[in-house]
Amino acid sequence: MNRLLCASLTAACLLLGSPAQAEVRQDRIELAEGHPTEYVVVKGDTLWDISGRFLKLPWLWPEIWDVNPQIDNPHLIYPGDVIYLRWVDGQPRLSLQRGGVKKLSPQARVQPLDQAIPAIPLRDIIGFLTDNVIVDQDYLDGAPYVLAGDNNRIISGAGDRVYARGEPVGDLSHQGVFRPARAYNDPVTNELLGYELYKVAEGRIMAKDDQTGVLSFDLYESLEEVRVQDRLVPDSEYRIQSVFYPETGPALDNAVILDVLGGVAHIGQYDAVALNVGAREGVEPGHVLAVYSRGEEVKDPVNNETVLLPSERAGELMIFKVFDKMSYGLVMRATRAMAVGDELRQP
Repeated sequence: MNRLLCASLTAACLLLGSPAQAEVRQDRIELAEGHPTEYVVVKGDTLWDISGRFLKLPWLWPEIWDVNPQIDNPHLIYPGDVIYLRWVDGQPRLSLQRGGVKKLSPQARVQPLDQAIPAIPLRDIIGFLTDNVIVDQDYLDGAPYVLAGDNNRIISGAGDRVYARGEPVGDLSHQGVFRPARAYNDPVTNELLGYELYKVAEGRIMAKDDQTGVLSFDLYESLEEVRVQDRLVPDSEYRIQSVFYPETGPALDNAVILDVLGGVAHIGQYDAVALNVGAREGVEPGHVLAVYSRGEEVKDPVNNETVLLPSERAGELMIFKVFDKMSYGLVMRATRAMAVGDELRQP
C-alpha cells in the first residue's frame, strides 16, 4: 500500500464539478456584491478568482455550474471564453460560451485555443506538488540511503554516480533523491505525524549488488548537491497532478496550521501551509477550510483575571496534497494576519 497517499490528479488543466456530482445547496449560494452578468476570461485567471467575481463563497462554483452540451469539453476553460450568469427557476447558474473562434472566408477555421486556466494559482504550489512528501518512521527507515559518491566525493550532482544501500521501494529504476527536512508532531497530542522530505535530485538505478545491497545510481538532474544519507524515493511516489474539485471540508477537531512552507515568516494569500490533519481525518484534495486566528490573552482591568478573546475568522484555504496524518493547503483568501497554530474549521 502506498504510504505517501498522494492524490492522483491531472496537470495544469481545469475540471469542474457538475450539478450531477453534488446536490445543489441553493440556501448557501450568495452572489457577490456588484457581481457582473458576464466575464471574459483572460490569461492569468484562475477559476477561483473568476468565481469570486460572481459568488461570495467562490469554492461553491461546482454547485451552480451549468454544463453546456453543445461544447465538446465544457470542463476546460480558456482565455477568450465568456462566463455568464443566468437564472433558472429563480436560481443562479454559471454558464460558458466558448470564445477564441475566428471565421475566415470562404470556409470556417478554428483558431487554436490557449492553455486551459487552472482552478487555483498552480505557480504558487507547483514545487510542493512534486518536491515535498511526508512519510512515516517505517518508510523513512526502510528507504535506501546514499552511502557514498563516486571517487569518495562528499557531495555529488547531475552527471555523477553515487552509491546507495537498501531495498528500493517498488520495482522502478527511476528514483528521486530526497532529504529529510523536519519531523512534525501534533501540537495537541504530541503524536509524531511524519517526516517531511524535499527533493534534491533525480536519477536511475543502474545496477544492484545482491551480496552487499549496494545500488549504483546515476544522477541526471539535481536541484541541490546530493549528500550522504539522502534517501531514494521512487518516481511514482511523488509525481502527482493538479486538478481540484473544491467543496466544503469536514468538521475537524483540534485542526491547526502546523507550519508555513517556502521559508516565509508570515502567512498570507497564496502561501502554502502544513496542517495536522490528513486522510485518516477524512481530508481530501479540494476541501476548503476556514482559518480562525487564535484570540489573544488580555488582562481584565476590573477583576485582574486573564481572559482569552474569541478566535476571529482570518480567511480560507484549500487542501491540495494529502498524506495519512497531514496535508498541505494553499491560503486562498486572507482578511487578517494568520499564524502557525491558527484553527481550522468548516467554512
